[in-house]
Amino acid sequence: MLTFLTRRLMSSIPVVLTVLALCFLLVRIAPGSPFATERALDPKTKAYLEEKYGLSGSLPQQIIRYGSNVLHGDLGDSLKFRGRTVVEIIAQSLPRSLLLGSIAFTLALGLGIPMGAWAAARHNKTPDHWLNSIALLTLSIPTFVLAPVAVLFFSFGIPLFPPAGWGTLPQLVLPSLCLALPFVGVCARLTRSGLIETTGADFIRTARAKGVTEKTLILIHALRPAVLPLVAYAGPLAASILTGSLVIEEIFAIPGIGQFFVSGVMNRDVFLVSGVVLIYCVLLLFFNLVTDWLTAILDPRIRAQS
Repeated sequence: MLTFLTRRLMSSIPVVLTVLALCFLLVRIAPGSPFATERALDPKTKAYLEEKYGLSGSLPQQIIRYGSNVLHGDLGDSLKFRGRTVVEIIAQSLPRSLLLGSIAFTLALGLGIPMGAWAAARHNKTPDHWLNSIALLTLSIPTFVLAPVAVLFFSFGIPLFPPAGWGTLPQLVLPSLCLALPFVGVCARLTRSGLIETTGADFIRTARAKGVTEKTLILIHALRPAVLPLVAYAGPLAASILTGSLVIEEIFAIPGIGQFFVSGVMNRDVFLVSGVVLIYCVLLLFFNLVTDWLTAILDPRIRAQS
């Protein structure tokens, strides 16, 4: 198992470097300049700024120079937020995004798994059909539509929660729910389908023939193998929630890493954008690695193969 995880970890390093190089390249070749102002810069000033920030020379030279700096722990200075390094910006804003994403992730699993188990216990009955309809509805509504409607209804129609801001518990409720809701349906459907498939297995029929109650059958015997597809989805789910927070942070004015990323893209802040993409890439690979580890714990067959 340790060999398997080490091998996956080592194979992730070229992926991170490739993503970082491609991101840097795409931002650099995009139209516009990070040094654009209302007044056009004279060539000498522009050349000086490019030399100062390491953006002089050919694109391969810039990429190699930036990659070398990253390997030494230097993500560069922000070109938009002068006087602040990318590391400082990420260290300040990332905890807010992680807190929001953690709450949404917990809500998605905490609501989706019981809903899926409840529907599987009533397979092909009216509650099961209702849950399928609700799950499909949550999957069909984009976050950028759901969030403004929620603000309009719960902040202005029924003033229960603040429409924006950060720092208090009520300000966390709406963005967390809007971020989690589309994934609740996915978790519920994965749990439901896994339980329906598992409850038809031979060992479940044997336990049922021995007189085990239906509640014990689902919670004790069937749930662990049934959640394997959900565990496999947990890694991409965590990454989707984190990247999905970009829209939520903009709508609810949350000073997280998503706001800085959007600002960096708009201003061609190559170091800020590349630094944020690097963090997203590392987190995605980390979540997938944790997912592989949990899957191996739950399924002995995977441990034997690794």
